[in-house]
Amino acid sequence: QEQLVESGGGLVHSGGSLRLSCAASRFTLEFYAIAWFRQAPGKEREGVSCITGNDDTTYYADSVKGRFTISRDYAKNMVYLQMNMLKPEDTAVYYCAAGGGYNYRTYCQGPTLGAYRFGSWGQGTQVTVAS
Repeated sequence: QEQLVESGGGLVHSGGSLRLSCAASRFTLEFYAIAWFRQAPGKEREGVSCITGNDDTTYYADSVKGRFTISRDYAKNMVYLQMNMLKPEDTAVYYCAAGGGYNYRTYCQGPTLGAYRFGSWGQGTQVTVAS
């Protein structure tokens, strides 16, 4: 069973930056799509960003385009989400999720991310952006 552990959340003021990390264990990233989802209280879960193994195809939700950057380090088996120009509406619990299988290279295709494609999830990390 794949394991994912997120870190890097915290409290930041509007306009600030944070880098979230997702440490993967018991599997290698090369044949998986890794996504970041977020969920704020009272709101639906939102697929924020995604990256696929091998070709590093990326996806960004419109709400974060130009501000967030997803990347991966194969050697360290880590995925990162660099978040710049943070806004109060970015406040949420952020989850890292992994999706494998034959069609994993299609998991990061828009227009939205299907959470059902991702079978393994981390415990989440809280991001709070104060105005």
